[in-house]
Amino acid sequence: RGRHVLARSFNRRWNESQRALAAYQDKHQGQRCFIIGNGPSLRQTDLSRLRGEFTFGLNRIYLLFAELGFSTTYLVSVNDLVLEQCASEMQALSLPRFVTWRARRWFNSDPGVIFLDTDFTGDETFAPDCLGRIFEGYTVTYAALQLAFHMGFKEAILIGVDHNFQTQGPANQAIVSQGDDPNHFAPHYFGKGFKWQLPDLVGSERAYLLARDAYTKAGRQVLDATIGGKLAIFPKVDYNTLFN
Repeated sequence: RGRHVLARSFNRRWNESQRALAAYQDKHQGQRCFIIGNGPSLRQTDLSRLRGEFTFGLNRIYLLFAELGFSTTYLVSVNDLVLEQCASEMQALSLPRFVTWRARRWFNSDPGVIFLDTDFTGDETFAPDCLGRIFEGYTVTYAALQLAFHMGFKEAILIGVDHNFQTQGPANQAIVSQGDDPNHFAPHYFGKGFKWQLPDLVGSERAYLLARDAYTKAGRQVLDATIGGKLAIFPKVDYNTLFN
């Protein structure tokens, strides 16, 4: 890893990303944000209420943008299979996108992409700032929670994090979708022919506990406003009570 870190330190795009990340540090101090998972419950959630809120969209959330009439504030994506198959779609977006450094071959020429040093091996930790290594926590939602903390958000509210998948199989195994996707807000999200990794719900729960502890220790909080979600780590809140 040391050799790779040294080589990266001479890379222009890496250094630009580090400067951009430094500029985002504490930019949203004391504010709240919504982290939008991609579960079917989004279809029961009035997303129009998020217009004007700070939002983190994950992976293929942009499939909803035309219907919503607005985009999320940020996009986060760290899964290699998603990035490889969706690179051209993500490059067409005009919002700031945070992407793993591993995907640089597809995004190197895109000035709107900020690279993160994420990985899914080694120590399971929570990064209070995102200038160094970020543990992926078996879910892009965990990467977004660390970015939100880095940006200074006092409150991060989860929606669409159903934590419940109809498709079963060994955690993290790569499979090819055989038809419509029952696990996300749209049947074509990981539609027929899309290669994706089965969820690791146990691993992601370990990561969510780390996030809960880090936020609590800092006098901040993560709330779960997912409608009908199965995650039991964060305090639940009724989505509709969050807006006056």
